[in-house]
Amino acid sequence: MVIKVYIASSSGSTAIKKQQQDVLGFLEANKIEFEEKDIAANEENRKWMRENVPEDRRPASGNPLPPRLFNDSRYLGDYEAFFEARENNAVYAFLGLTAPPGSKEAEALAKQQA
Repeated sequence: MVIKVYIASSSGSTAIKKQQQDVLGFLEANKIEFEEKDIAANEENRKWMRENVPEDRRPASGNPLPPRLFNDSRYLGDYEAFFEARENNAVYAFLGLTAPPGSKEAEALAKQQA
């Protein structure tokens, strides 16, 4: 299982740049393996991302904007979904990964199961 983060290296939007940095920084800081897929520099990446964002998760008008997260080919969500999972200490569940022992998420899961 590989986490894929679709980003735009040459986005003119400050908000998108900050969101991308936030997602990538979190994954790096927590040593979560991921692949960065640039939709600005690679047309195949852009096409794949747009085709694989579910209909109900697309904006009302225009194309889906980065960052978008996938676990292999399974769509996980956009920045808002990632941010919400992080706020709820549920990022590993959001990503479809097992939380490492000692993490807040693993401890919360252990309490729920007790």
